[in-house]
Amino acid sequence: MTITAAPCVNDGCLMVRGKVVLTHVPTNIILSPGISGAAFLGSTSPISTSRHVFTLGILEGYKHLCLYRFKIWWMIPGYGKSGSEIPLETQLLLLEIKEESIVEDDDSSGPPTPTTFYVLFLPVLDGDFRTSLQGTPANELQFCAESGDANVQNSQILEPVFISSGDNPFELIKNSIKILEKHKGTFRHIENKKIPAHLDWFGWCTWDAFYTEVNPQDIKEGLQSFSDGGCSPRYLIIDDGWQDTVNEFHKEGEPLIEGTQFATRLVDIKENSKFKSLESEAGCNNLHEFISMIKGKYGLKYVYVWHALTGYWGGVLPSSETMKKYNPKIVYPIQSPGNIGNLRDIIPDSLEKYGVGIIDPQKIFDFYNDLHSYLSSNGIDGVKVDAQNLIETLGSGFGGRVSLTRRYQQALEQSTSRNFKDNNLICCMSHNSDSIYSWKTSAVARASEDFMPREPTFQTLHIASVAFNSLLLGEIVVPDWDMFHSKHDTAEFHGIARAIGGCAVYVSDKPGNHDFEILRKLVLPDGSVLRAKHAGRPTRDCLFRDPVMDGKSLLKIWNLNKLSGVVGVFNCQGAGSWPLKQTIKDMPSTPLVISGNVSPCDVEFIEDVAGENWNGDFAVYAFNSGSLSRLPMNGNIKVTLATLKCETFTISPIRVSKIHPPLFFFFLKYLTYL
Repeated sequence: MTITAAPCVNDGCLMVRGKVVLTHVPTNIILSPGISGAAFLGSTSPISTSRHVFTLGILEGYKHLCLYRFKIWWMIPGYGKSGSEIPLETQLLLLEIKEESIVEDDDSSGPPTPTTFYVLFLPVLDGDFRTSLQGTPANELQFCAESGDANVQNSQILEPVFISSGDNPFELIKNSIKILEKHKGTFRHIENKKIPAHLDWFGWCTWDAFYTEVNPQDIKEGLQSFSDGGCSPRYLIIDDGWQDTVNEFHKEGEPLIEGTQFATRLVDIKENSKFKSLESEAGCNNLHEFISMIKGKYGLKYVYVWHALTGYWGGVLPSSETMKKYNPKIVYPIQSPGNIGNLRDIIPDSLEKYGVGIIDPQKIFDFYNDLHSYLSSNGIDGVKVDAQNLIETLGSGFGGRVSLTRRYQQALEQSTSRNFKDNNLICCMSHNSDSIYSWKTSAVARASEDFMPREPTFQTLHIASVAFNSLLLGEIVVPDWDMFHSKHDTAEFHGIARAIGGCAVYVSDKPGNHDFEILRKLVLPDGSVLRAKHAGRPTRDCLFRDPVMDGKSLLKIWNLNKLSGVVGVFNCQGAGSWPLKQTIKDMPSTPLVISGNVSPCDVEFIEDVAGENWNGDFAVYAFNSGSLSRLPMNGNIKVTLATLKCETFTISPIRVSKIHPPLFFFFLKYLTYL
């Protein structure tokens, strides 16, 4: 790792590698040098309060990529060239800075060669305060630090924004996360976590198949449908719909008032009546027998169930006899300006009116442990825990959002480690830095908003947002790309993304509604999947281009396998618009055809898998077209795709064989008899 000079502030300018990154830096900004050329930016205020907004300086003239929360649960990417284009709730900011290289050879002629380096800003946690970045119309770059509790105040925030620079953007982000891991001590890098075993097997989730109407007979029919097609899942997620809940705001027989569904509360840790007395439907008497039966009959290795971080969407019911031991009470979310400054969400908006039954933080481990031990005793192997970011709105009176999030997250991780094998936990709806920088053992998290099969304009956004979000999330967890439908207009588009994403491969097909041709391209006969080594991320030349709305750029996603690299190319243009951006007025009536180039150099670190006998060239195979090319490292081939079309390129280093030719041909002849 190259050690560079640490950022510094000179004459009101933030300098990085001799380049001015920010101008008009206020005098109350404090820069604290860190290690390996990194630093922290902080500030002081004359008043003590629970929420500060400080200006860092003016940002102009550099291409940037940011990851920001467009709603309380999820991040998406944003692009621009000035501070005014940085949205509220930005949680990663990457700048591309070009400089002229120093010509060392006195005999050389011609202009200096431009080189590129990158500057990374990461707003992090500082004590009980959580930080995000934002811009202003005057191109000011600001940071907002907030505790989420009016009684948790401070007048100085010394380490809220981490800044570092590097020549390789992927190494820069990775090294920065590792520095923060050691310095902050509140989370761990993905390399230091146990990876759940279910990721290497094909899965099925009940959500889009049945939604909350899921029942044992539906599950059995679904598993049988996969089995009949010769492609059985090896893990199952029983999503929302299995728990014992009540809604005090909806009377039976009356029409549902929009928003009241989220006030439904958990009554018991045990399953609801649909999963009890199962003999007439599924040939079993209880949940334990049902889980045992489907594992034995359909070859399931893992069964997960869903629950919310607070138990259910509206928390738990305080008057429930089962829940009283956890000291629950109804509290009302308080959303921060960041929560409502971009796109408001119906769930917290509704719960502001109806409240959340929150468990006493001192009892939350007891709740999780009771729930998870019961599930484990019935054959359940893990949990998907949803609606996690709601906790950030409930911190008032509990020490603030960071403190409450950390207490819940630690209790959750301790309980899952105690009750389930293989660290079997999937985090979901958790894209706030409160959670991200509190994941000590959590190793899998959903990386984008849901796959929405009935929303055609969401499909390209889904692929692009996961790829870009994985720049940050992929250093801390294995990004979960969510389920998809194997029989859908965009099935191949989603399937190829999962194939190169280094992620779980699972679907939410309804029984009898499958495309087994697509599934067999993803799943081996034994039900396993070939998962790439890393999180799939955009190639370097795509980082500062909008693959959804600029009308000209293809999205390329790279990854590494054990002996080769892979690049997936997707045309995400002309099929949707980013939230908060102006909708494309004249959506093309015909697919938008775009061309680009694919090169071996798109695969970062491919030299690491090339081997000592590599001759410097690559065999490049296009999966759909079947074309095979030989290219040097910086060679390229053209690819042309219409909207919602994609192609996959396997990029294999060509190795010089050490086998003597006669022996080689003898070996081939021998193989023909095997």
